Amino acid sequence: MDYAIKDIDLAPGGRHRMDWANAEMPVLESIGDMFEAEKPFDGLRVGGCMHVTTETANLMVALQRGGADVFLCASNPLSTQDDVAAALVSHYEIPVYAKRGQDNETFYKYMNAVLDHKPHIVMDDGADVATALHRDRRELLDNLYGGTEETTTGVIRLRALANEGKLEYPVIAVNDALTKHMFDNRYGTGQSTLDGIIRATNYLLAGKTFVVGGYGWCSRGVATRARGMGSNVIVTEVNPLKALEAVMDGFRVMPMAEAAKLGDIFLTATGDIHVFDLHHMEDMKDGALLANSGHFDVEINIAALAEKCGEPQQVRPSVQQYTFPNGKKINILGEGRLINLAAAEGHPASVMDMSFAGQAMAAKYLADNKGKIENAVHTMPVELDMDISSRKLQAMGIDIDVLTPEQEKYLNSWEEGT
Repeated sequence: MDYAIKDIDLAPGGRHRMDWANAEMPVLESIGDMFEAEKPFDGLRVGGCMHVTTETANLMVALQRGGADVFLCASNPLSTQDDVAAALVSHYEIPVYAKRGQDNETFYKYMNAVLDHKPHIVMDDGADVATALHRDRRELLDNLYGGTEETTTGVIRLRALANEGKLEYPVIAVNDALTKHMFDNRYGTGQSTLDGIIRATNYLLAGKTFVVGGYGWCSRGVATRARGMGSNVIVTEVNPLKALEAVMDGFRVMPMAEAAKLGDIFLTATGDIHVFDLHHMEDMKDGALLANSGHFDVEINIAALAEKCGEPQQVRPSVQQYTFPNGKKINILGEGRLINLAAAEGHPASVMDMSFAGQAMAAKYLADNKGKIENAVHTMPVELDMDISSRKLQAMGIDIDVLTPEQEKYLNSWEEGT
């Protein structure tokens, strides 16, 4: 079996951690049971470019139980858990191409290794696979049933591709599923981002001024949890509706140019470039901390910072300290990459249970509907969202009401009124 991982001897520890995560993923486990009985992917190849974590590993196993030949590479240079990659190779014979700390050249080499297996379904996290397929590996497009996309940044890129009329296969935007962005983005990113910042710095958040770039689902999760830990939170936004929502939720809202002068800790999770630019960093306090929870490392203009300050000093394992000519210091966490994975373990398994249930069901939907879906970015069918929600409630031991026939009739009629 062809694969590229750090050390196969790490497999036992990775297997234990997969099992630990799986205990918190009952929805995905139940879908895996269904897949094993129905074999919806029999004879199909699934290529994933995702964070190689315990939760992702359990998703790959669920797909394999459904009959798929599965191949996996990392979607971020610092998000691979090397013991998990080894466990997938050793215990499940799933080819993995991923090593924590790999450079960009290796990243693309490993992504192409997955594509060399000619997948029928691709699972993307950031749309790098989609870009490669449309730009460099177009010979594989005719083989594709479709793809899924896990993250906000990837959906933005794919919609841009679709708006230009250039998207060559159907994509299910799993990120936009209600059971994904309402829970994974908000609760998962909120908790895991603060976990990463605290592990990287050992800072007390109480009493600090915490500036959050954006107020989408991810950023609002961070803002809410930072406030819950005692921080004074400032939100910056470009969207007036989201800015108004942040105000109504009790946060201070102002332009980044003003917030830069006030903040102690800065976090961006917008999916856009240079949210923290050089002129912002020049106005920040000595010792300010900057972190990113957006998918790509472009939200902080580190190149401009390095040009101004020179090479950073590694002051802690996940802290790079830049010194300005006047002696002021700025601390970048996790090289500006996803701080929840660069310095911590990513989202808790219980929230990824729903997100990856969505990935699994979206893949089944693509397999069941080959040739019937338009080449566009599609929201996950609402019935799949409802099924995942029901499974999660059942696993939590929570019952809910069911409409009576009388209530059902009333909601579907127009005759009755005052």
